Amino acid sequence: MTPLSSYLLLSAFLFCIGLAGALSRRSTILVLIGIEIMLNAANLNFIAFWRYGPNPTALTGVMFTIFSIAVAAAEAAVGLSIILAVYRRTRTTDLENTEASER
Repeated sequence: MTPLSSYLLLSAFLFCIGLAGALSRRSTILVLIGIEIMLNAANLNFIAFWRYGPNPTALTGVMFTIFSIAVAAAEAAVGLSIILAVYRRTRTTDLENTEASER
């Protein structure tokens, strides 16, 4: 097994864990954690293809990964602020409970 295929196998495993977590959880916080795990799997792919690609001296994989980390940080900040706003209104983070509770 080559090192590239090992990294790709690990990345696929992480992506599957994140996808299962995002699809099977009812809590919005756990869904966001699953999405973050999937983004980290994509970052691992970027770095693996950059390192074992034809031109590893070019920093294209690193630049994609840094951009992806910045987007993930913005996504986490916006997602958490939306979750806080919904929690203040409904008093729950359950995705299946769509009705607002009485104050």
